[in-house]
Amino acid sequence: MTVDPSRATVTKSLDDAKLSVFHLKAAVTAGAGFFTDSYDLNVIGTVTLLITPEFHLGSGQVAMLTSSTLLAVAVGAMAFGRLGDLLGRRRVYGLEAILMIIGALVSALAPNFAVLLVGRLVLGIGIGGDYPASGVIMTEYANTRNRGKLVGLTFIFYVFGQVSAYLVSLLVLAVGVPDHIAWRLILGVGVLPSLLVLHQRRHMPESPRWTAHSGDPAQAVKDFESFAQKPITAVATPEAAPQSRGSRGALSKRRVLITLAGTAGSWFFYNVAVYGNNVSQPLLIKNIVPDATTVSNIALNAVLVVCFSLVGGVFGVIALDRIRRRTQQAVGFGLCALTMALITVVPGLSTTVVPFAVTFGMSLFGSMFGPNYTTMLLAAESYPTAIRSTFHGLSSGIAKVGAFAGALVVPLVLADGGLRIVTLIAACCYLAGIATTFLVREPRGLALDDVSHDLTVEPDPTAPGAIASVEEVRA
Repeated sequence: MTVDPSRATVTKSLDDAKLSVFHLKAAVTAGAGFFTDSYDLNVIGTVTLLITPEFHLGSGQVAMLTSSTLLAVAVGAMAFGRLGDLLGRRRVYGLEAILMIIGALVSALAPNFAVLLVGRLVLGIGIGGDYPASGVIMTEYANTRNRGKLVGLTFIFYVFGQVSAYLVSLLVLAVGVPDHIAWRLILGVGVLPSLLVLHQRRHMPESPRWTAHSGDPAQAVKDFESFAQKPITAVATPEAAPQSRGSRGALSKRRVLITLAGTAGSWFFYNVAVYGNNVSQPLLIKNIVPDATTVSNIALNAVLVVCFSLVGGVFGVIALDRIRRRTQQAVGFGLCALTMALITVVPGLSTTVVPFAVTFGMSLFGSMFGPNYTTMLLAAESYPTAIRSTFHGLSSGIAKVGAFAGALVVPLVLADGGLRIVTLIAACCYLAGIATTFLVREPRGLALDDVSHDLTVEPDPTAPGAIASVEEVRA
C-alpha cells in the first residue's frame, strides 16, 4: 500500500535531507559507543598476558576470559535489538552505556578471576546492546545519498578504539606501571568514553522513522524538525497503517529468512575469523616471537593496527556509497582469505616476524576495508523499520556467537595445533563469508523502505490508521 506521492512523508524527508551538522553529531555520538566497544574488547588480549601469572590461569581459563564477553555480547545484541523495536530506539540508547560503565568498573577492581569474569559478562551485555542501538538509529537518521558514509563514520571509531587499546596498554607499561596495577588501569580507562556516550545520548531525539511506523506521526514530525531545524508540510507513514512489530510473522517469510542467512551468516563467519585472530593477536605474535617482552609484543601489535587496520578503515569509508556494498564486502573477505591461505601454505610466513607481520597486516586491511563496515550496514539496511532493530540485533547476536567460538577455540588450537591450523580455519571462514554475502539484496542508492519493500510484516488490524497531514497532527 502506498500514500499520495505529492505529500512529503517523514521517511521521504529523511531520505532527501541534506547532510547537516546533526548528521555528523549523531555519527560521532554513535561512534563513541563503538569506540568503547572496541577498546573494551581489544584490551583483553593484553590484559590476559598480564594477569595470567598473577591469577595463575590455565589455557582453559584464558580461553574463557577472551571469549565469555563475546557470548554476553550476543545476548545483549538480541535483547536490546528486540527492545529497540518494542520501546523505541532512544529509550534503550544509553542504557547499554550504563552497563558498560558497571562492567568496566567491576573488571578493573576484580580481586580474582571469578569476579573479573562476571564484570566482563556485564560489560559484554552492554556492548551487545550498543550494536543495534547505534547501528540502527544512525541508519534511520541518515539520508539515502550519504547513508553508507554516515554509518561507516560511526564504525571507523571501532578502529580508533582498537588503536587506543594498544596505545593505552603500551603507554601504561612503558612508563613502568607494575603489571598487577597496569591491567586494572587499562581496563578502568574504558569507563571514560562510556561516560561521554551516556551524556551525549540523553540529548538525541527518537528516530522519526520508528515513530512514524509506530502510529504516532505527530511525534514523528517533532522528532524530524528537532534535528532538521525546518518544518515539513505533511507527514504519513509509507504504509496505510503501522506495521506489526512482531518478529514471529517476519520469520515465517521466506525472503526474510534468506536475508537473515545473508546478514547473520556473513557476519558470523567474519567474526569467527576476525575475533579468533584479533582478540588473540598478542598470543599470535607471542607464538612467532616467544622471547619477546610484553612491551615489544604490544608495540608490534600497535604498529600493525595503525599501519593496516586504520589505513584500511579510512579507505573503507571513502569507498562506501561509491561502490556496491556487496562488492566491497566480498573484496575485503577475499583479501583476508588470500592472506590467511598464504600463511597456511608458505612455511616461512609462520616462522619469521616481518613476513608474518606484513601478510597478517594485509588481512587487517581487508577486514577493515570491507566487512568491518558492511556486515553491520547491511544488517541495518535490509529490514523494514518495524523489525529493523530486532533483526539487526539477531544478526549481530548470531555473529557474536561466532566471535565467541573463534575467541574460545583459537587459543586452544594455537596451543595444540599451531598457527597454520588457526589461519586455515580463518581462510575457510572468509570464503564462507563471500558465499553468504550474495544472499543479501544490494541496498546502495535505495531508500530504506525500497530495500525491504517485500519484507514488510502484516499490520496489526487493531492499530490506528496513519494521519495524513501536519495540520491534522497539530490540530
